[in-house]
Amino acid sequence: MTIFYIFEIFFLTLAIILPLLITVAFFTLSERKLMASIQRRVGPNVVGVYGLLQPLADGLKLILKETIIPSRSERILFIAAPGYTFFLSLIPWGVIPFSQTSVFADVRLSLLFIFACTSLGVYGVLIAGWASNSRYAFLGAIRSAAQVIAYELPLGVIISTIGLLVGSYNLIDIILAQKIIWFMFPLFPLFFVFLIIILIETNRSPSDLPESESELVAGYTMDYSAVGFAMFFLGEYSNMLIMSTMVVCLFLGGWYFPLINILMPELVFSIKVVLISFYFIWVRATVPRIRYDFLMNLGWKKLLPFTFAFFIFISSFLFSVNGLPLNSVFLLS
Repeated sequence: MTIFYIFEIFFLTLAIILPLLITVAFFTLSERKLMASIQRRVGPNVVGVYGLLQPLADGLKLILKETIIPSRSERILFIAAPGYTFFLSLIPWGVIPFSQTSVFADVRLSLLFIFACTSLGVYGVLIAGWASNSRYAFLGAIRSAAQVIAYELPLGVIISTIGLLVGSYNLIDIILAQKIIWFMFPLFPLFFVFLIIILIETNRSPSDLPESESELVAGYTMDYSAVGFAMFFLGEYSNMLIMSTMVVCLFLGGWYFPLINILMPELVFSIKVVLISFYFIWVRATVPRIRYDFLMNLGWKKLLPFTFAFFIFISSFLFSVNGLPLNSVFLLS
């Protein structure tokens, strides 16, 4: 019985990881295609029909390349850092609900679990920058840690606001609370702030300062090649998809869509995730990189006070209606 249970868990894990890796690989292709279209370039079009085999060629190239380890680096930590980052980028997918029944593990505090996993991911970047024994790599790691500290505070306040409204940190409960109205409409200021934060949390343009080519020569990934670089690369794109699912779950109603109940919930959820993923690509292709001091001032002096003030406002509003959750308030009105 125990052996069969172990095999069941193993195959269920593969059923999550393999489609995820394929999705991440082709997400990179869609990004290159869309950026080429926005910037009026051709983009990948040689390997396979319309360049569809380009991700496979890139992955094979990285696997076959030689892994170079700097002689003055901390070898064990240098090798372990990419695997740590990649592993933490895969764990949150186990608690993300694609429908009310399509979830690997329905954890009671699934939102906090994802928040914890994304927070711990910065340790992989710090370890990589320190173990490389390079000033540029270490500066990139320090920048990443500073960004995480600055922007996870308003992110935590937003998550606390959602938990206060719903009375639960379970993602399924949060989505069910949006059956009548998506939280994007009553909480539009927080939705807008959340869209800014997910760019900075994933080190994406215009806030890709830990990897800034003009100053830090790729930052903490400067000394990595082959499989190590591929793991950092896959981890970053996996985190982008995780943040897209977070937006869908917290503000866009998950698998609910007004006036359309004939589509599969998983299909509706996936379409929303694709639209938010396009937002990452669109911003990267159109918005220039901002200065680092502007980035830190935005987090500490603007977003944190604003989100905290909004949290106090929502708390006062709920207290004035006898502590009813937001969906009950709309039902009464």
